[in-house]
Amino acid sequence: MSGSVVLLNLAGAVALLLFATRMVRTGVERAYGDVLRHRLRSVLRNPILAVGAGALLAICLQSATAVSILVGSFTGAGIVGATPGLLSVLGADLGSSLVVKLLSFDLSLLVPVCLLAGTSMFMATERREWRQLGHILVGVGLLLLSLRMIGQASEPLRESEILPVVINYLSGDPITAFLLAAVMTWLFHSSVAAILLVCALAARGLVPIPLGLVLILGANLGGGVIAVMLSRGSVPRARIVPLGNLIMRTAGAVIGLAVLVLLQPPLGWLGAGPVDQLVHFHIAFNVALVIAGAPFAHWVSRLAESLTRTGEARQAGTLAGAEVSALDEAALAMPTIALANATREVVRVCGTVELMLMRVIELYEHADQVKIDELAALDDRVDRKHAAIKLYLAKLTANPLTEAETLRCQELLGASIRLEQVGDIIVRNLLAHVQKKLDRGLTFTDEGWRELVAFHHAVLINARLAFNVVVSRDAMTARQLVQEKDRLRTLEKQSSQSHFDRLREGTAKSLETSSIHLDTIRDLKQINSLLAAMAYPVLEEAGLLTGSRLRAV
Repeated sequence: MSGSVVLLNLAGAVALLLFATRMVRTGVERAYGDVLRHRLRSVLRNPILAVGAGALLAICLQSATAVSILVGSFTGAGIVGATPGLLSVLGADLGSSLVVKLLSFDLSLLVPVCLLAGTSMFMATERREWRQLGHILVGVGLLLLSLRMIGQASEPLRESEILPVVINYLSGDPITAFLLAAVMTWLFHSSVAAILLVCALAARGLVPIPLGLVLILGANLGGGVIAVMLSRGSVPRARIVPLGNLIMRTAGAVIGLAVLVLLQPPLGWLGAGPVDQLVHFHIAFNVALVIAGAPFAHWVSRLAESLTRTGEARQAGTLAGAEVSALDEAALAMPTIALANATREVVRVCGTVELMLMRVIELYEHADQVKIDELAALDDRVDRKHAAIKLYLAKLTANPLTEAETLRCQELLGASIRLEQVGDIIVRNLLAHVQKKLDRGLTFTDEGWRELVAFHHAVLINARLAFNVVVSRDAMTARQLVQEKDRLRTLEKQSSQSHFDRLREGTAKSLETSSIHLDTIRDLKQINSLLAAMAYPVLEEAGLLTGSRLRAV
């Protein structure tokens, strides 16, 4: 087998590993994301529980990076402090190392079981919960399959004449190997995938244990870089936790590298086989980082906060309040380019509305006047963008347009109008409910709050589908969006019935929050209807829209 074919097979196996890891994570986020976020928020205030919660969430999501971004957003919103947030991310890194240990076992029998069970669940029902569970099981099956493929693809490398040269060079230059592993992990966007790849190569005798330990440390450093890069566009406070985690991981990895190179400690205690030694070293490193880093978490979070403020102050003079518009007046004479500009601007409004929709549910649980005012300011931005888009499209229609260009212009205008209406509902209705709840000091029942969170999550998922339809104009996505509208109608009826059952039972909290609960469900349903309407032009063009929902008589 030629070297290019071997590398192609290995690259394909690694690609499947990355895809499967992402598949499991997105499935868990869609099915249980809101429940996990709610539970995480409730325990992050306790530093000890924060470590355990972070580890558990990382095991569920199979990604410490996702936990770092999530906790960073909580810190940015003021829900939790930077120190417990940093401790939870250290716990998430430990949980991620336990995932590697679990996947290092021989689980080949689970491949057909997970694929069969997951596909059956996904194909046999339209219920979101079961379909997402099937999505997760298929992801787990593909993940285990990819590990087997990596082992098979790397087997011919034993006979390679070039690989020993590369391995010998990296073994003699641990700093280069360390940095190479960090860069590889950043490119993979998954420390789990990078470490599993190193273990698979070590199991075939392609990577010696001393070099593998150096690569493991580099992968730990690269894992911290991923979250920092992904959060660089967030508000400054949301970047504190990922940056603090990177500071601690860098210090720990550098110290670990110095110990390996200078002291060359015995490795027998880590295990008998190469995979056990690498995996146990990875776990031991993260355990040591939690134990040694916990006393310094407060100081590291303050350092990270200082660094983010410094970066913010450096940009304040040129970027404060700046808003870039894609609506280039010079392009109006070229309808294709002008419509692309208008699409870009509508997508920006989509992003702002999505942010408003995400933040408003957090205010139901932890509200203060400053955050309410900040959310209201986002609606002012939506109104300005909407007015600008409307004027730009009006000027565009003054030029000769094809029928397709005219329809696209009307579609973008309709989307902009609906987005502006959604922003108004969030500010005028939902924020009013938040203010009422805050002023009266009311709290929901646990069951009522779970229903609101689940309903809000469904609307948020549909909002993202609607925003995708605006860009892609994909008929199948548009069809799915309208189908979800019908499912949400059923979910509303179930939530209302459960609420009235609690009222009949005389639950005090239900009586106090009844109007807020029902009005919130109604407003979220109205938002969902507006967003689902963005799919109608695409469905009509594809011939998938009937003339009326009324039954013929």
